Amino acid sequence: MEKLTDNFLLAQEIRTRMVETGKTLSTAESCTSGRIAATLTQVPGASDYFQGGLIAYQDHLKVRYLDVRQEDINTYDVVSQPVVEQMVQGACRLFQTDYAIASTGYAGTGENDVPSGTIWIGWGSAQEVHSICLTHDEGRELNTAHATTQALEHFLRFVKETY
Repeated sequence: MEKLTDNFLLAQEIRTRMVETGKTLSTAESCTSGRIAATLTQVPGASDYFQGGLIAYQDHLKVRYLDVRQEDINTYDVVSQPVVEQMVQGACRLFQTDYAIASTGYAGTGENDVPSGTIWIGWGSAQEVHSICLTHDEGRELNTAHATTQALEHFLRFVKETY
């Protein structure tokens, strides 16, 4: 329960920062299945800055709606830095937001020589994207919970440094 409280507090602070600066946010999620968006929108007043999110679980949806390049999926794997960074940029375009947060990973079983627990999270704007790779495998539920918390923490740090 403590982690949920921590995430709620992070979401409150993100809301405050976004409203103070007049900026908007969207999400593009795969392995976190909307947990990042759900956490952000639990805070009253989230509609003041949060525009929407896309759960693009399948590769073809990432390509179609987020402009992820199929050749990058083929070359680097769908769970990779180029893909998550394109997801951030694609969400900014799709939802016409200043910023986006994205996730792609193998929360449960790994694939294509990428081990389970490998999750890329990205955050930023269409012009400036940051990302990190998480590699701890604690099982599907804990992996996605940890990725959600990390995404919120990194995004909050980014907006604090930006404004």
